[in-house]
Amino acid sequence: MKRVCFLLKVRPDRLEEYRERHATVWPEMLDALRATGWHNYSLFTRDDGLLVGYLETDDFEAALAGMAATEVNARWQAEMAPFFENLEGHPDEGMMALGEVFHLD
Repeated sequence: MKRVCFLLKVRPDRLEEYRERHATVWPEMLDALRATGWHNYSLFTRDDGLLVGYLETDDFEAALAGMAATEVNARWQAEMAPFFENLEGHPDEGMMALGEVFHLD
């Protein structure tokens, strides 16, 4: 499994609602993530809106493409887009994987 980490920026004035939305992610969204190869997926936020995402997957590009092909992802991304700063398109289109420098196994 490849480990993937990415950054996004949530608008600070929408951060609390963003956190609340993720406390109740739609079951069909969770199913789609699992079905398209997203494992051990976590999101972390800082009070200024910095969002760090982490997941494990066999193929990140394939996992992104798999989700992009689902109807539930299109609905979820449309609802989440207003929460982000400096973003054109859907939030999942702004995920740029960071290069791994070190891993303690």
